[in-house]
Amino acid sequence: MGNIFASTILRDVRNPVLNLFTWATTWSAIYKILAKLSSGSISCKSDTIVAAANYFVRHTSLPSLPHSMMVSAMSLLLVFRTNSAYQRFVEGRKIWNDIVDTSRDFSRYLKLYEFAIGTSKVRRINALLASFPYLLRHRIRPSLISMRRVNDPEYERDPENSLLLYPDASLRDTDPDVAALAYDGEEAGQPSRRMKRELCWVDKRTLPWKLLPGSALELCARAQNRPLWVCDRMAKELSMVDDVLPRWTNRERLALIGCVDKLSRSIGACERIHQTVVPLNYARHALRSLTVWLWTLPFVMAKDLGLLTGPVVAVLSWILFGVYEIGSRIEDPFQGTLRLSIYCDAIRRDVLADSIARDTAFELEEESKISVNEEGDEDAIFELDSESEEYGGDDIPVKKKKNDSFLERLGL
Repeated sequence: MGNIFASTILRDVRNPVLNLFTWATTWSAIYKILAKLSSGSISCKSDTIVAAANYFVRHTSLPSLPHSMMVSAMSLLLVFRTNSAYQRFVEGRKIWNDIVDTSRDFSRYLKLYEFAIGTSKVRRINALLASFPYLLRHRIRPSLISMRRVNDPEYERDPENSLLLYPDASLRDTDPDVAALAYDGEEAGQPSRRMKRELCWVDKRTLPWKLLPGSALELCARAQNRPLWVCDRMAKELSMVDDVLPRWTNRERLALIGCVDKLSRSIGACERIHQTVVPLNYARHALRSLTVWLWTLPFVMAKDLGLLTGPVVAVLSWILFGVYEIGSRIEDPFQGTLRLSIYCDAIRRDVLADSIARDTAFELEEESKISVNEEGDEDAIFELDSESEEYGGDDIPVKKKKNDSFLERLGL
């Protein structure tokens, strides 16, 4: 409770909470004054004012039954919205966990079949793999990437270390401009072109641009869907590897390309959450219903709580508006609820940064082998005889002697 005033939820809902607190406090003070005039606690010479106060008190005090009946409906609205938003949050977390697992498996397969793929090609694919999560994060959360407009006078561009590109933001189904462009294309009978974008530049010495190898940097920057371009390039690199029988065949090649397919499907899964929002009509109806219920609550509570109506309504509004705000935040978990930078750094570290330490796991030491001349002596140590032979009586001393002589030759 000590850091409640530093809560981001409270900061976001403080304006409606303060408005409701002001309204409830003002109304409770007015109601208390009118109630005293009506009861004669405050003397007034004008009978008209006393009659008006009496009428006002009797007709502005609402019974608690309507608000009690609305509580169930309000609970259903808030719970449904919060649950649907939380399901999207859980799905987004699973998608990125799958990306991490697939990237680790993919890098392991590359190392296992490095003898066929080639060291240089494995390094190129690993660099593309390490850049994939960063490019996907920039696509579903474009505000993270530090792009500068080419004609921006506030920032001076270094031609040697800068990279020209267009913004690669995933479109949303709630964008009216995109919808209008698509509709015009359907009416004209031609596929709609992408909306005109402003040319920008980034510092190619920063992540993820410095991870892209060689000419892939310029080619990837021109793509409209950069994480998809990375998947296509990795699949092409693998498809060009020749067979090395019997350890590298189409089966191993398809297994690695299957990892690329999983990464490609994760792009569509992230775009599904990012592009598709909870129906706007439902969100608006829930918020309007909540607002009406809270703004009319002082009419019910003023006669019983008096001046405490303001603080009570403020606490209730903070709780209910806070629940609604939490649902709005986790509705798109990629906009800050999930720490995508942690996932991206984990993949880059496992694929590139810790590659030297990981390579030691693929270097098997030479195991010392003991040469055994007599096959019968080896069988006496490493193979079990049947129960009838082991306890046969006469055969026991013979086998024990053979075991002892074999152990003596081993120096044991």
